[in-house]
Amino acid sequence: MNTMSKCGQKKFIVYAYFTLCIRNSFPIFMLQKIKSMKTCLLALSALLLITAAKAQTADEIIAKHIDALGGKDLLAKITSVYLESSTAVMGNDAPTKTSVIIGKGYKNETDFNGQNIVQVITDKSGWAINPFAGASDATAMSDDDYKASSDAVFLPDPLVNYAANGGKVELAGQEKVGEVNAYKIKYTNKYGLETVYYIDPTTYYIIQSVKKGMAMGQEVTVTASISNYQKTDFGVFMPFSINIDMGQFSLAITTKKAEINGTIDPTIFDMPK
Repeated sequence: MNTMSKCGQKKFIVYAYFTLCIRNSFPIFMLQKIKSMKTCLLALSALLLITAAKAQTADEIIAKHIDALGGKDLLAKITSVYLESSTAVMGNDAPTKTSVIIGKGYKNETDFNGQNIVQVITDKSGWAINPFAGASDATAMSDDDYKASSDAVFLPDPLVNYAANGGKVELAGQEKVGEVNAYKIKYTNKYGLETVYYIDPTTYYIIQSVKKGMAMGQEVTVTASISNYQKTDFGVFMPFSINIDMGQFSLAITTKKAEINGTIDPTIFDMPK
């Protein structure tokens, strides 16, 4: 990748961030003649452990994830979410406001160095205002950008109610995320775009997500490290810290306020004429 100017780097980061919101099989054991009872018991114990580990399905893991967030019944009562956050990027701290009506609309507004950046996703389309991408007026999203961002309307995350929303999941074993041997869930949305979620087998919180996308004509891998789960006043748990790594650049998002089921005017998702 060619070296970018500082201004070009900021343009790349903001464009990428606001268009990419947030893209085993068992070994076969051949039984052989065992010479001692000790060896037999050890082999049997190992086999039982492996079988137990593999017994959990993707849906069972997701069910435990839902329980960890507060439970299916409580999550089903969420109709809207309003967040106030701070986005740290390249030495700048950008205040951010996010409004979501579950399944209907998502709006993210960020003041970045005096420039107002807006991204809106609905259940049908999307639009954005991004001066760093040369769009000072509201501009309709491309079909590809919309499909990549369409899951933003599903909170707390797309795994909750994935089937009802047209998605698919697959358990792809376990993989180390730091010191955690996390469950690896491949999620594919209704448009066929894939995100890999890593779930802590102790807490059943999502601790990382990985997806691919395009930013300014370049393919990037977006890795989100998710942490600092806190209990909201509503009773559900949400992550208050998200670090996003796009290869050359990174962002740190810290939630300052979370309000659930407050009043959100649905007209805020309408694209300005």
